[in-house]
Amino acid sequence: LNTENKREKEKKNNDSDLSDQIKAATKENHFRAENTQLMLSYQKGQITLQQYKVLLFSLYEIYKALEEELDRNSSHPAVAPIYFPQELARLESLESDLEYFFGQDWEKRVIVPAATQRYKQRLRKIGQENPELLVAHAYTRYLGDLSGGQVLGKITQKSLGLSSKEGLSFFSFPGVSSPNRFKQLYRSRMNSVELTEEEKAAVLEEAVEAFELNIQVREQDSGLEVSDRPVRAIATETHQSRSDVGAARFTASPVLQFAVGLCVALATVGAAMYGM
Repeated sequence: LNTENKREKEKKNNDSDLSDQIKAATKENHFRAENTQLMLSYQKGQITLQQYKVLLFSLYEIYKALEEELDRNSSHPAVAPIYFPQELARLESLESDLEYFFGQDWEKRVIVPAATQRYKQRLRKIGQENPELLVAHAYTRYLGDLSGGQVLGKITQKSLGLSSKEGLSFFSFPGVSSPNRFKQLYRSRMNSVELTEEEKAAVLEEAVEAFELNIQVREQDSGLEVSDRPVRAIATETHQSRSDVGAARFTASPVLQFAVGLCVALATVGAAMYGM
């Protein structure tokens, strides 16, 4: 009976689209990511300027790694169909937002929490060794952000008391006239990617990993405060275990746990809207 169930499951996976398979494979992870106090708090508009600044730094580091690897592998047969830099690229908008809040020398203040660092390293690794796995990360991040962008942008603007949309460029996709139609196109392109059964299984595993990396970002134990003075801080696990001086610099704080977790919010709120 178990063998028959396994064969039936394999047959169903073989017959369904990749986007449907990702949805099924990440169902449990998706549920865990959505049902957190973080998500409830964000939807209530409980976000401060400090939290948003740390969020921008985390998103910048994640998207810098993702988009540079997508650019480098743009001609790869698995990446080419889902490569939409004009419509989806977030790096330039994040740089604009960071400059708005920190000025032209914002790069000197970049903060990289440990979980974000691990996320970056994973993206770099697969970009060099298994580019087809970028499909899972691009799908999870971009379609989630595209779906939740307008709603989260309005919540953030209201929470921070911003009179204009300056500093909120990340939430805007000027190259996409109709998010719903574009998401249909994106899924169609992704479903057209030719993968062996082994590669498809690896992509599904990577989609689960993408959610887990975001959950780790949400559960970040250390805390970083954005300094008013130019400082480049990287809070890796090694930094966290150093002397009392390091411990004082990277003090644990619920603020950061909430802030870096917003990376998950951007994916999971949107994901709920388009049913990943």
